[in-house]
Amino acid sequence: MAGMVIAGMSSCNDYLETNSVSTADDSFVFSTINTTDAALKGAYVQWHDCVSSQIFGDGLFYALDIAGSDIMRHPEGFANQLPRHQPESFYLNGTVAGTYNPITYGKEAPNSPYAKLYVVVSRANSIIEGMEKYLPTFSAAMATDGATEVGEIYGEAVCLRATAYRELIKYYGDVPYYLPEHGNKALGLASRDSIYDILIQQLQAAAPKMKPVEANGKTYFSKTYAYALIGRLALEAAGYQTRRPDIAYHDGQGNALTFETKGKPNANAGNAYYARRSDYKNLYEIAKDAYEKCLENLGAVTFNANDYSAFFTQLHGSDTGFANESIYEETFTQGASGNDPRSYSLGRPSGGGSSKAFPCKSYGQGRINPAFYYGMFDPNDVRRDISCSVTGSDGKGYETLIPFTPGSTVKGGGIACGKFDENRQSTVWTANQRRSGINAPYMRISEVYLGLAEAYAVLGNEAKAKEYLAKTRTRAMGTNDVDEFVAKEGDLFKAVIDERGFEFAGEGDRRWTLIRTGLIAEKIKEIKELTKKMIDGLEADGSYTFENGNVISSDIYTKAVDPTAAPYNLSSRVTPGICTDKTNPVLFPAWRGQHDWEYVSDFTAYNSNAKSNLAIQGLFAPVDDAAALTADGYKKVAWGSQIVANKAEYLDNLFPEYDYESAPIYLFPFSTNVVATAGILNGYGFGQAW
Repeated sequence: MAGMVIAGMSSCNDYLETNSVSTADDSFVFSTINTTDAALKGAYVQWHDCVSSQIFGDGLFYALDIAGSDIMRHPEGFANQLPRHQPESFYLNGTVAGTYNPITYGKEAPNSPYAKLYVVVSRANSIIEGMEKYLPTFSAAMATDGATEVGEIYGEAVCLRATAYRELIKYYGDVPYYLPEHGNKALGLASRDSIYDILIQQLQAAAPKMKPVEANGKTYFSKTYAYALIGRLALEAAGYQTRRPDIAYHDGQGNALTFETKGKPNANAGNAYYARRSDYKNLYEIAKDAYEKCLENLGAVTFNANDYSAFFTQLHGSDTGFANESIYEETFTQGASGNDPRSYSLGRPSGGGSSKAFPCKSYGQGRINPAFYYGMFDPNDVRRDISCSVTGSDGKGYETLIPFTPGSTVKGGGIACGKFDENRQSTVWTANQRRSGINAPYMRISEVYLGLAEAYAVLGNEAKAKEYLAKTRTRAMGTNDVDEFVAKEGDLFKAVIDERGFEFAGEGDRRWTLIRTGLIAEKIKEIKELTKKMIDGLEADGSYTFENGNVISSDIYTKAVDPTAAPYNLSSRVTPGICTDKTNPVLFPAWRGQHDWEYVSDFTAYNSNAKSNLAIQGLFAPVDDAAALTADGYKKVAWGSQIVANKAEYLDNLFPEYDYESAPIYLFPFSTNVVATAGILNGYGFGQAW
């Protein structure tokens, strides 16, 4: 169905009803700044509902963000989890798009991500329009130079709307645009480009009227966030995206757009094509300027220049504070009702049950491709051990190795994500799952630095690009190796994008970043080829040596030890984020271990055995004397041989049928209800009903 320019939108389906108050009631609600602020807080509640159920761990984050790149994968057997693995692998190059049933993760209204995000848009629109029409001080405040209380509330509403639309476009592509006039609802599909352009313009107008983020205000949108969001939207609008041939694409002024295409249309998916706007450099200019303004208005945001782990340590701290590097965090309170999804689904795995265990979960969905862990992370990069974990918890206070056999708990699935680990919380929670209270970061300063590096790289300012690339790179490596890194990558732009992969590994950022930068096919091919070399080497020789010097072996050796006793004498069972002694089998790899569970009342039954942590030998280099290790109490355990035994999962089912040329089908279909009532049709080869 042909798309409409935004100006043509008017009405929509019943389930997008906002239940807004009448015009008379609006005149009361938005008559004072206090009642207006109360309406905004209500809109944040709706946004939090989207976050907890869709964006940070559950819902479409499972299917479309958490895996399906060169870094991340899903851990279960392919055939056992088709609703996740098919979207992960671009619907098998589009061949199964027409038969895919989205209800598992897309759901129907009112619980669908589509419906929930439009509720946020609706609430934001009501606030924006209400302030413009009824707040007596609005015009004077907006005419005033600098930040005002009115400008702050108005800007937060504009940010809220733009943030919700950003997620809608990322998941669905072209979507209905909901005009901010009271009572209007969305009908038909608008060009995503026009939506991007209008959102950016609105944010540019609102941001100067807002205040920089405050130390206790990182759960609300700010001037700092507004400028960072402009940068994020501009990079995404400038990037490659898969598009429908039946949509007329326009910019924010209604002008027809031209595109630079990459690869070929996907014949399995309605001839959808992969392209970026011909004027993409203009959007990179917007991103550059916005990110620079963000750095001029950092407020309470500071960069931990010497410690990458500090950010994640702070996330695991008390419920009353925020991480230094955060621009915006979604907050979760330990033990509160609701759903804390990030540590549950993407955190370090556990074998604990749903109650009275620690960590209190039996899950761990996001996993790391082993060839990436071994072959792409530099051995000197401190981010590897924080991002990736080869061990988890058994739920009773003991560290356990995670096998490469398929599975979603600590009993299988391979290398896990380590950044969100309930073992690292100062106050533990053992009563029930999904209540850990670990905040989820939505925007932090690293993204601003790397967004600037990307923009300057595209715009041809090599010196500035390297300056911002060095911000994160130097912290991770302990030295400025940017020139060497760029030479190794062969291209400054690719170096920046891969640096972003290392910085955000295990957080669900990589897939979308590779899609919008046009590097997805190249990186998938690289990881598949490297995975094949690794498996071939393991099959032939029992080990494989990567170019960076790391060796993966068929077997490794582990032993349960008390890390607080000799010869280790650690002060804590939870190990630091940086290992200064790589010969220490308890400290290396870093950022693991177990909480000091003997001090937790629920675990008094396990106090008799202090051997809570694993000593690991042979993880990155073959052991010299297996007999001596065995005599010392180590046990030989299968490691790389398990990858070989599960070759179908790690290689054959890594983007099966993808040809590296056809447009990637990474989006999600509209549900039957949306198709039936919103005046739109699915594209990309998806069906219209199921």
